[in-house]
Amino acid sequence: MTAQTSKKRGIPLGGSDAVRPKKGVPEFKTEAEEREFWETHESTAYVDWGRAEPVRLPNLKPSTQTISLRLPLGLLERIKIEANRRDIPYQSLIKAWLSDQLNGL
Repeated sequence: MTAQTSKKRGIPLGGSDAVRPKKGVPEFKTEAEEREFWETHESTAYVDWGRAEPVRLPNLKPSTQTISLRLPLGLLERIKIEANRRDIPYQSLIKAWLSDQLNGL
């Protein structure tokens, strides 16, 4: 039985009988150069994902971005009162409310 390959890139598709030649990953001078490489190359030609092991990165923090949000003063005061009642920072309460609303969609 022969291995199936992607017509687009000639990359082996799944199955234990698929031949997966592994190429050496090139050395990159910058992070931008590496990002450009991986955006244009299929990783399965370079990495045997069947041998990959799970990794835990407990100290990573989600990326955040500061935004400016104009709120009516009365609304902001009500949010701060609710946050104080729950004993959490008001910005954290706003984030939790936004997350809950989006997850409920």
